[in-house]
Parts: sequence; C-alpha cells; structure tokens
Amino acid sequence: MVEIELDGQKVEVLEGSTVMHAAEKAGTYIPHFCYHKKLSIAANCRMCLVDVEKAPKPMPACATPVTQGMIVRTKSDKAIKAQQGVMEFLLINHPLDCPICDQGGECQLQDLAVGYGGSESRYEEEKRVVFHKDVGPLISMQEMSRCIHCTRCVRFGQEVAGVMELGMSHRGEHAEIETFVGMSVDSELSGNMIDICPVGALTSKPFRYSARTWELSRRKSVSPHDSTGANLIVQVKSNKVMRVVPLENEDVNECWIADRDRFSYEALNSDERLLSPMLKQGGEWKTVDWQTALEYVANGLKQISADHGAASIGTLASPHSTLEELYLAAALMRGLGSENVDYRLRNAEFANSASVRWLGTSIASLSELQRVLVVGSNLRKDHPLFAQRIRQSVRKGCALSAINSIAELAAADAWAMPVANTLLVSPDAWAQALADVAAAVAAEKGVSAPAPGQATEAAKAIALSLLGGERKAILLGNAAAHHANASTLLALANWIASQTGATVGYLTEAANTVGAQLAGALPGAQGLHAGQMLDGRLKAVILLNNEPEFDSAAGARAKASLNAAQMVVTLSPFKANMGFSDVLLPIAPFTETPGTFVNAEGRIQSFHAVVKPLGETRPAWKVLRVLANLLNLPGFDFESAQDVLKQIPGAAAAQVPADRLDNSMDAMQATLTPADAVGQVPAVASIYQLDGLVRRATSLQLTADARQAASLEGVSA
Repeated sequence: MVEIELDGQKVEVLEGSTVMHAAEKAGTYIPHFCYHKKLSIAANCRMCLVDVEKAPKPMPACATPVTQGMIVRTKSDKAIKAQQGVMEFLLINHPLDCPICDQGGECQLQDLAVGYGGSESRYEEEKRVVFHKDVGPLISMQEMSRCIHCTRCVRFGQEVAGVMELGMSHRGEHAEIETFVGMSVDSELSGNMIDICPVGALTSKPFRYSARTWELSRRKSVSPHDSTGANLIVQVKSNKVMRVVPLENEDVNECWIADRDRFSYEALNSDERLLSPMLKQGGEWKTVDWQTALEYVANGLKQISADHGAASIGTLASPHSTLEELYLAAALMRGLGSENVDYRLRNAEFANSASVRWLGTSIASLSELQRVLVVGSNLRKDHPLFAQRIRQSVRKGCALSAINSIAELAAADAWAMPVANTLLVSPDAWAQALADVAAAVAAEKGVSAPAPGQATEAAKAIALSLLGGERKAILLGNAAAHHANASTLLALANWIASQTGATVGYLTEAANTVGAQLAGALPGAQGLHAGQMLDGRLKAVILLNNEPEFDSAAGARAKASLNAAQMVVTLSPFKANMGFSDVLLPIAPFTETPGTFVNAEGRIQSFHAVVKPLGETRPAWKVLRVLANLLNLPGFDFESAQDVLKQIPGAAAAQVPADRLDNSMDAMQATLTPADAVGQVPAVASIYQLDGLVRRATSLQLTADARQAASLEGVSA
C-alpha cells in the first residue's frame, strides 16, 4: 500500500494506482471526461489536472501514479486555473446547442462548464463543423461537432466490445471520430457508447428528439432476454417507455447492457400489441371482453377434459415468462390433472433431472477465468455480456477453447477475442469431439477414458489447456443444451471437469431458464414434453408468451400440429399465433407486470411494473389465477405476485438454494458412448430472434445481425 496526502487527507491505495483512484477512494471528485473506470487510461482531455507538490506543472490525475508521501491538491489555485484553461479550450469549437441537445440535462460537459467555464468566450473565429455520418439504425452521429475527442467510444470498442469500429482520423482541428471507409457500427454492445459519451456527440437514434431528460421518470427493472439478468433503468414519460439504460450492478452486468436489452422497448408500443381479448368465430377474429374470453377457455378445457381426458391438455411456456407465471401455468395444468407442461421448446432431448441446471459458477467469476472451454455456442451473439466478461479474462491471459460446428467457423472467428484452440466439427460429432478431449485428458493423467475416443492434436491442445491454470470452466452453450445428445455432452463435460478441476455449467438460453426449472414448469412422470406436445398429440394447448413457429425446434411444423388441436389459447402481449389460435388473451410484457427472473447463476431478481398495462392488457399471473378460479381449482387465491412467489420452494431468498443447483448426472441418465445424431441440427435463435419483443423491435431488425440472420433463413428455406 502507498499513502498519499490528498487535499490534507491521508489516503492509502494499492501500489500502481493513480491519483484518480486515490481521489475516488477518498470520495473527492476530480473533473474529467476521457477517464472511465472500465476503460484504459488515455489522458487526452486534460480536464483532471491537479496540483502535485514539487511537480513543475499541473499533472493529469488519471495518468499520474501515486508515490509514497505524495502531496496532491485538487482545489488549489494552480489546479483550478489549469482546469479552467482546459475547459476554455474544449469550448472553443463546441456548438452552443444545449437547448436542443438530446443529452442536455445529463451532459458532463454542460455540468462542468457551470463550475469551470468562463462567463464569456475570447474566441471570435468561426467554429469548426464536422459532417454527420450514418453508422446504422441504433447510434446517431448527427452531432459530431460536439465531440471533444475523449476517445471513450474508441476504447470501448477495442477493450469491451472487442471490435474497433470507431477510430480517430486526422490531427488537430481536423481530427474526427469515424468508422473505417463509411462502415456501420454493428457490435451487439454498441449502445453503451451512447452512455459513455460525455458530450452528446453519440445519441440514440430510436430515442432522438422524443423527450427531454428531466421529463422522464426512472424505474428499476430486469432484462427479459438472455440469462444475464441485466439490471435496467426504464425511463418513462406519460405512461410510455421512452428509453432503457443500464443500472450498474458489478456482480451481474457491471455498467453495460446489450443492444437487445436497450432497444427492444420499441416493441412495447408497436402496432402489433394485443390490446383486448379476441375470439375466432367463423374464421374471423372478434374483440370480446375478459369475462367472455375466459369463460370460453374454461368451458372449452372442461369439455375437452371430459371428452378426451386431462392428459389431452397441455401448456407450452416461454422461459422468458416470469417465475410467477411459470409456476401458475404448471399449477393450472396439474390442477386439471395433466402433467403436460414444458418450457424447453427448442430442445431435442428431454432428460429428467431433479436438480436445476445452471451456470456452475458466478457471473462475476467469468472475468477472472484462466482456462475456459465453450461447447456449442455462438458466444458473442448468444450471450453478449458473458462474452464481454470472458473477453476480460482473455485480455488477462486466459486461454479460450471452443468446440463448435463447421457452419459457425465465421462466427467462431468473430467472437471478438482470440480463441486459443478450436475443434470445428458438425453438431452430430460434438459428443465424439468431447470424447476425444476426454481421451486426451485420460492419457495425460494415466486414467481410463469414459468413452472411446482418439487424442487428436486438436483434442490434445484443449486437454492440455484445461489441465493448466487454476480457475477454469466448461460452458455448454444454447446449441449444446438443445442438442439431441445433450445428456451425453453433459456427462462427458462432467468427467473432463472432474479430472481437470473445472466447473461445468450451462450458459442457459433465456432470462428465466433457471427459474422455469425452479418453478416446476416441466412434465411429470406421465406427462408429455414439448417435442411430443408439438407433434399433434394434444386436443387443447395453452401457449404462454411464445410463438412455436419461431420459438420451438418444430418451427414451421408446429403450425400443422396446432391446427389439428380442438382449442389453442395464446397468452401474449402481441397479436401472435393468429393462424392456428382460437383465443388470444393480452398479457403484460415485463414493463407492465411485477415479476421475478432467475438468471444463469441462480440469482433471484424481482421487479415491479414500470408503466400501467396498455389497453385491456392484464398481468399473466392474474389471468392464470382467474382462469383457475373459473375452473374451480383450489389453491389459487393469490392477491399479488409476491403471494405467488412465496409458494415457490426456494424462491424466497436472493439466490436459488445451493442444494438445488447441480449440473452433475446419475450414471443411468446418459450413455457416455457418443450416440448417433446425424442430421440433428440444434435449434438456436439468432441474436434478434430470441423472443417476441426483440422480433418486433424495429431498429434491432434493421441491424446487420438481423439482416444476416434473415438472409440465412431465406437460403435455408
């Protein structure tokens, strides 16, 4: 530790820290623009100049290392004059457009100009003008004349997103931040550049000119998309969601969110919102009241149960639904006498497990790994914030290995981080590839391999990597979880982990994949799983917040099987499944209902509604409760979402109980010999097709990722 004196106060900081770090520890604010705690030091704005005793001139606090006994003054005349001089320099070319600037009211330059700017400018020449650039549908660079060249956006791309999409060209007054030869900004984390821009040069295209910051109410929420459980601030005006920004949580999403977390709000007010219950009568859709719709559903379920038995009724639930919704959906089915309920819509194998499959480690620990093997994942697109953390580990020296399909070779190259070892084979050979790695580990350790395999050079490289280092993880991606040989992959991963000292975990696909298991949204011993329910066996189907054509492994085939059912009931915020549904019930999206999500690490995060339900929309937990009451089922007397949550075993705490989280397997549950799954391509959603919200977010569907996915679907079709 090093002790310094800062404004008369003794401060101890780690050796190698800077004056800025010491000031943060002491609670002293030093004005700055280019410094950001998550980015490297640039020291190019000079706003953080401070007075260091015995130094001939003011020194930048962000780039000045502390030394024992150093005396620093941040508010001396020398420091203040230096900071005022920098501010005058920064304002020379800055346009005086605060009244119309989108960032007015939350602009660092505006705030600091009040304290350090002059009352008038000595500069009388014309200000420079920087022409705007079009860099895609998410970020606006219309106002680049405001840029002060702090290079935060450039460093973010290089260090956090992993792709240097922006850079600074030219020098002096001709310097500009721009893309290379007119290219667009396509990173799945690009929206964070808007947050870290201190002057409003980068702004949100979808939000632009729609509200002023002081008009917005700010309310906490949790992302409903991937399994990170990113914490959000939802900004609201006149009961309408206007903008979504990150809520800092160092253990979960740090201070970042993915673009689909940020921009999917556009779907909340789209024309596709379902605002009233609807019944299909004579092939035409009619708007009805809630009582009529729910009585129709209740009577239909009673009749079908009487005619065909309760086992002819089933529920397919989305893992993007809340914990409360999933619990009530399962309880409703079981109350009717049916065990047909499942959330695993994209799975090809449906092994039963008494435990909850999860990440196997904490999210924060992904930033500190020394060795990691990722199996069956397009990591960067499936889990942008997990990829960002693993990217941090790789920057610190972590060796990243991957087993992926040949078709995803380009995606593997585009993980935006160095991949030390790759084993690229078709999905039907993933189990054999893991068996080969296991054989290589066994050969190195002198033990028996769990399955026949060959220690190929690629397999040996991965094995040697996992045998080195200390903190290690084997992570099974969405494609591995949905694989026809998922149990075999997990069993082999567990054996390799036991020999190498690694943890084993699933990256888990959706916001509530872990929560769905905790809530019991799984078929009982005599129940049908999602694959069986989608092959035409049911007479009545309840679809909770999903569209099987897009959200299931059955894909287009789901339409034919659901058309054959006597009654299909869709609970959705959108006009979805209209081709084969008989009833549409408008349920609230995550912004209009209280609820709970459980992220990949088993963290239980509850949230409140941030706006009132739109139209006749109702929270799904209320709809399911009332439907159960109409069916005369006992135990559905809940007054609030919190009452429902209390009924779910293990959901009362902030973390799923450790004894419920387990990725190990009984020997009887999987054959360690790699099974034959030729032709079984795992069903995995592309980044902006993951759920109904992102599919309906206009700006996200205009991105390069969405266009590429659409073109690939067109080719495959």
